[in-house]
Amino acid sequence: MIQDEQKRAVAIAAIEHVPVGCIVGVGTGSTANYFIDELAKIKHKIDGAVASSDATAKRLESHGIEVIDLNNVDDLPVYIDGADEITEHLHMTKGGGGALTREKIVAAVARKFICITDQTKLVNILGNFPLPIEVIPMARSYVAREITLLGGQPALRQGFITDNGNVILDVHGLQILNPVELETTLNQITGIVTNGLFARRAADVLLLGGDLGVKTITH
Repeated sequence: MIQDEQKRAVAIAAIEHVPVGCIVGVGTGSTANYFIDELAKIKHKIDGAVASSDATAKRLESHGIEVIDLNNVDDLPVYIDGADEITEHLHMTKGGGGALTREKIVAAVARKFICITDQTKLVNILGNFPLPIEVIPMARSYVAREITLLGGQPALRQGFITDNGNVILDVHGLQILNPVELETTLNQITGIVTNGLFARRAADVLLLGGDLGVKTITH
């Protein structure tokens, strides 16, 4: 299976995890887009969706799926999203598309987080993919200096502003041996809105697309 076919396969598999009559949390990115397209086929069975980005909201609405503000949702049974990197422990790096803050918020609310990816995203150690960090603009230089002290090499994502009006530093050169610890450390740096480590709230289920089909990994 080529990569796009693997992404489509996991998107189809994820539909089985969507309860009838629920509101679904929906992620951002190419694999999430495949999921949205599949979700459209059962839109009569769900009550709507919470979007993790403006782009996702537009795609959902284009399919006639109602987008609901998370503040108006009491119960979110499931959140489905992709990852830039993920380990067998279901710790992830996310934010390549720049939606990490809203993704992390929706994931925090959801009772179950299902990650859908192709096999190229499964790694032994996080860090080969640059770690995205959303930063308040006036704190950019300060945060960059602090990250350098941690051994990272931060680079401003040029020409990009998040849906929240902030900038992103992509941090290169990290070998993330303890994702939970690094996520906690980064959370303490003033000016960081969110970092792209999803380890403290890891995925509950990974649907991994490969040459032989979809493999389910739980943690």
